[in-house]
Amino acid sequence: MPDIHVSAAIITDAAGRVLVVRKQGTERFMQPGGKPEAGETAAQTLTRELHEELGLRIDEDALRPLGVFVSAAANEPGHRVVATAFATTAEPEDVQVQAELAELRWITPADAESLPLAPLSEEHLLPIAWPGLLSGH
Repeated sequence: MPDIHVSAAIITDAAGRVLVVRKQGTERFMQPGGKPEAGETAAQTLTRELHEELGLRIDEDALRPLGVFVSAAANEPGHRVVATAFATTAEPEDVQVQAELAELRWITPADAESLPLAPLSEEHLLPIAWPGLLSGH
């Protein structure tokens, strides 16, 4: 199964909500992030993508590494996504939909139960954001 390498961010706000985004022409919500350009580190990829997609400027120092996670790709059937994930914080007024994004939402664990989520978000990233709160997912 071909691998798609990405950097992804678990971004929480002061209320403990997590930011998820949906790209144009897709149904599933996921953590913001994207694919690296030549020569970029995972953290450099993420800071660039967060600026392009959300207008969010974050220093690499503000990213807390979480590890590498593998799931089925949400929008590329037959592929796996290999995500280097980081955690950081922002507030709703810090972000806006840009680039290829269709919408963004700040969600709670209750919202996650009914929202169509990417496998990576559902299996790995949201359980990190809310340990013990996503039973049955």
